[in-house]
Amino acid sequence: MLLTNSTKITEFILLGLTDRTELQPLLFVLFLFVYLVTVLGNMGMMALIRLDSRLHKPMYFFLSNLAFVDLCYTSTATPQMLSNFLSDKKTISFIGCFIQCYLFIALLLTEFYILAAMAYDRYVAICDPLRYSVKMSRRVCICLAMCPYAYGFSDGLLQAILTFRMTFCKSNVINHFYCADPPLIKLSCSDTYIKEHAMLISAGFNLSSSLTIILVSYAFIIAAILRIKSAEGRHKAFSTCGSHMMAVTLFYGTLFCMYVRPPTDKTVEESKIIAVFYTFVSPLLNPLIYSLRNKDVKQALKTILGQKVIRTALFLPPFNKRQQ
Repeated sequence: MLLTNSTKITEFILLGLTDRTELQPLLFVLFLFVYLVTVLGNMGMMALIRLDSRLHKPMYFFLSNLAFVDLCYTSTATPQMLSNFLSDKKTISFIGCFIQCYLFIALLLTEFYILAAMAYDRYVAICDPLRYSVKMSRRVCICLAMCPYAYGFSDGLLQAILTFRMTFCKSNVINHFYCADPPLIKLSCSDTYIKEHAMLISAGFNLSSSLTIILVSYAFIIAAILRIKSAEGRHKAFSTCGSHMMAVTLFYGTLFCMYVRPPTDKTVEESKIIAVFYTFVSPLLNPLIYSLRNKDVKQALKTILGQKVIRTALFLPPFNKRQQ
C-alpha cells in the first residue's frame, strides 16, 4: 500500500516468508511443530535444572537463562507469523510492531552476553578450578546473568525508538515475517543516516565484543586442556565445552550477515532466510545440543523420568511429604 505524506500509519502489513498461497498451510504446520518442540524443549530444560539439585551449578544456571531467552524471543515472532499463515489480513498494529521490534533486538542482545557469561564460566572452571567457587559465587552469577538483560533491553529500546521516530510514507508493507529493522528502514522517507549507523555500530560492537569474550575464554581453555597429560582428562574437559561451542557457532554464524551491512532490497530478502535460523533453528536445537551432549543433563533427565514412571505406577503424588 502506497502512502502519501499526510497519511498516518496505524498498522503494518507483514509479507511473511512467501506470497505463494498454496504453501501457507504447509508452512503453518511445519512452523507450528517447530515452535511446539522449541517451547517444550526449553521449558523442559528450565524445569529439569530447577528440579534436580545436581544441576544447581553456575553452568546450568546460565543454561536455564539461555533457555528462557530462547523461549522468549522465538515467542516474540512466531504467534504472529502462524496467525498470518492462515489469515488474509496479515497486519500488525503500529504499537505492536514497535513492541515486537524492541523485544526481538533486546532478547538477541541479551543472548549475546549470556553466551559470553557461559564461556567465562567454563574458563574459570577449567583454568582456575581451585578458586571456582569463589569467582563464580551466587552473587557473581546473578550479576553475570542480570547485566545482559539490563544492557540488552536498554540498547534494544534505543534502537527501537530510533526506528519508530522515522517517518514512514513510502509504504506500510514490511517485507519480512516480523517487524525487523532493515525492512522498516527501507520504508522510511526521512533521513535514515542516524538510524543506519546506530544499527551498524550497535550490531558491530555487540557481536564483536561478546564474541571476543567467548574466543579469548576458549583460547585459554584450549591451552589449559592441552596441558592435561591424561587423554581421559582432556576428553572430559573438552566435553564440558563442546555443547556451548556448538550453540555459539550456530547462533553467531547466522547473525554476522544480518545487521552488519546497510539494508538493500537484496539484503532484506536474504535477512528473512537468515532470520529463520536464529529465530527457529537455534532455539530448537539448543536444548537438544545440551541434553544429548551433556552427561549430567542426561542423567538428571533419566532420574526425573524414572521417578515419574515409578510414582505413576504406584499411584503416588509427585511430592511425598514423608520424603521431605
